[in-house]
Amino acid sequence: MQVVLDKARKVFDGEVEAVSPLDLTIAAGQFVALLGPSGCGKSTLLRMIAGLETCTEGRVQRTSRDGSDRVAFVFQDAHLLPWRTVLRNVTLPLELMGQSKAQRRDKAEAALRQVGLGDAIRRYPAQLSGGMRMRVSLARALVTDPSLLLLDEPFAALDEITRQELDDALRQLWLQRRCTVIFVTHSIGEAAFLAQRAVVFTRRPARVVDDYELELPEDRHADLRASAMFAHQTGRLLAALQRGGQPG
Repeated sequence: MQVVLDKARKVFDGEVEAVSPLDLTIAAGQFVALLGPSGCGKSTLLRMIAGLETCTEGRVQRTSRDGSDRVAFVFQDAHLLPWRTVLRNVTLPLELMGQSKAQRRDKAEAALRQVGLGDAIRRYPAQLSGGMRMRVSLARALVTDPSLLLLDEPFAALDEITRQELDDALRQLWLQRRCTVIFVTHSIGEAAFLAQRAVVFTRRPARVVDDYELELPEDRHADLRASAMFAHQTGRLLAALQRGGQPG
């Protein structure tokens, strides 16, 4: 799915400008990371793309190759229903779509296998670690086969090892599915490892300070993080963040 922002701007009550008029095009199938200082408007922008926030001015246009508009959103918290098993949490979007019980189960089990939780379908959220709960949340997003996957710092609260494991899993899922992914993060290393392209914003109201293709191989493994080329890319991201954090 292609995403086009045409002078998209967001102003909240009290005349708080969260996002300055923004022009941005994200090609279908691209993995893009959004970076910027805390409170700069990244999450607001992601919600505008999802249609959860309306533009005060301008517009957001989503266009898919097959004419569908399948969008999935993964939040910072897993938001699992505690009274439902892992399997039934993942089937929920399909229930709302009216799919049969057999279809729901088959698709949910396949999504859970993709995120490494094929043996946890009968557990409840309280029986899972934080990393496992986020895997369930990711499976629930993937089960509808989205054309556009939006993630708002989903791994921020996890320990570094678990976070890197989930980064690896997400990168592999994107390589398999090739849906459009827009990922909000505060982590320079996470953005560089995951994305094809990084868009760096100034502090609020968000304006683009850098937008470039990451010069890293498509096939990425854990040892890439210790390489000179990775350090070069994270250095550029850090420099852009520092520029974006300066007073206007």
